[in-house]
Amino acid sequence: MLSVKDRSGVVALIPAFNEAGAIASVVHETQAYLPVIVVDDGSADATARLAEEAGAVVLRQSPNQGKGAALRRGFEYALQRGYEAVVMLDADGQHDPHEIPLFIQAYQKDQARLVIGARQYSQMPLHRRFSNTIGRAVLSWALGQYVLDNQSGYRLVHRDLMEAMLPSHEQRFEFEVEMVAKAIQAGMKLDWVPIRTIYTGGKSHISPLKHIYNFFRIAWEVRRKAPSGKSRL
Repeated sequence: MLSVKDRSGVVALIPAFNEAGAIASVVHETQAYLPVIVVDDGSADATARLAEEAGAVVLRQSPNQGKGAALRRGFEYALQRGYEAVVMLDADGQHDPHEIPLFIQAYQKDQARLVIGARQYSQMPLHRRFSNTIGRAVLSWALGQYVLDNQSGYRLVHRDLMEAMLPSHEQRFEFEVEMVAKAIQAGMKLDWVPIRTIYTGGKSHISPLKHIYNFFRIAWEVRRKAPSGKSRL
């Protein structure tokens, strides 16, 4: 387990929407490593109450505004309180809190501004493997730089990148894709750490057609804004 010295200045950030079934256990396990902020994104169940009872600081936004908006709210809170970095993880149990030390160690070693948990695509359900493989290829093409996993929500974000993401207008899952592009465009160091690939079988909050449209919209904007002299894959 990380020492107090190792984890000082870092806080866990968990956006949550109708995750009453999992949130308490996720908060408890995460607290073994870091203090926890939960942003309840307009849940209609007991998510906020259970997170608070488990010991998390709970920020409430209503009505539901999307994962991107919840993350920005959490970034603002962390920045206002002087945190150096946040570790983002999902509220549904798809991210193993016991892997938090991997992110801290990678950050301490390389001082990366963004450390992303890289999943094993071979362990994903077939439809997820296909969509993530295509998404990785498209964003790598747009950026002119290979991206190992652009849609993993398990990541450490330094305050420099949090500040850069506050003006974003992306409300939902596309916020995380934009974050990768923003870091690379700003010349910030990225790193990846291998994580377990976990699927809980819960209902996804992603609207597939809207997500696909917005993903390609962001990829095209990134490609269009890239310097003409930049090397391409």
